Amino acid sequence: MKQSTKIIALERIQILIKNAISNSRTFPKLAQRQADLAKKISTRYRIAMPYEIKMNFCKKCKNFIVPGVNSRIRIGRTSLKSIRVTCRFCGHIYRKVIAQ
Repeated sequence: MKQSTKIIALERIQILIKNAISNSRTFPKLAQRQADLAKKISTRYRIAMPYEIKMNFCKKCKNFIVPGVNSRIRIGRTSLKSIRVTCRFCGHIYRKVIAQ
C-alpha cells in the first residue's frame, strides 16, 4: 500500500478522534460512531493507532471513553504510582503505571 494513503488515513483518524472528543458531552452516540469509524480506518489500512488515541478506548468493552465524561481517572495511593481508569460503561478498571 502506498505511503501517501497511510498518511491520509492517519490524518483522518486524528480528525475523527478530535471531533469525537469534542462531541462526547453533547452528542455521545455521534462521538461513539466517529470513534468506531476511526478504528475501522485503522484496521482497514493496517495502521497502528497512536498511544494517545488508543488510551481513549476501553480495554474490555472497546467503547470510546473520554476522561471525565464517561470514564473516571484516579491516582493510586500505593508505593507503586499508577493511574486507575474506570470505564463507566462496563465498570472495568485498568491501571497505567507511572515511571519513577
